[in-house]
Amino acid sequence: MEEISLREADANDSEFIFTVKKAAYREYVEQVWGWDDDYQRERHNREFASHDFHIIQFRETDVGFFITSSTSDTLKVNQIYILPEYQGKGIGSACMTHIIDNANLEQRSVVLQVLKVNTRGITLYKRLGFTIVGEDSIYFQMEKSPELS
Repeated sequence: MEEISLREADANDSEFIFTVKKAAYREYVEQVWGWDDDYQRERHNREFASHDFHIIQFRETDVGFFITSSTSDTLKVNQIYILPEYQGKGIGSACMTHIIDNANLEQRSVVLQVLKVNTRGITLYKRLGFTIVGEDSIYFQMEKSPELS
């Protein structure tokens, strides 16, 4: 999708990232644990200080973000969130495809976990070829093995 671009987040993006997470993720957190704004803000501040965030842009407008981390054989999607008004337009699929393509180049699996109550996310990941490889009472762990070249 040519209308999508990525950029590294900087210190000025912290509030935008919290706003996106709250807009896109709050309904799921409320279903599982309840949303505590102070706790979520504190958690966000810790995460922002210790992770490399990538801002997702759609037609040059900031619409979401993701965080990944890697090991020698996996690329983990720690978080990916898109503002609700931009969901359902293929942006999440395009970003995940970009992540998967990069992992394939290095012959690494892509792993993630998703809240069981997030049925839209689960549907997206399954459509992209992820399979459920584990679960606990709250999350599914999902994986997509690298495509053989």
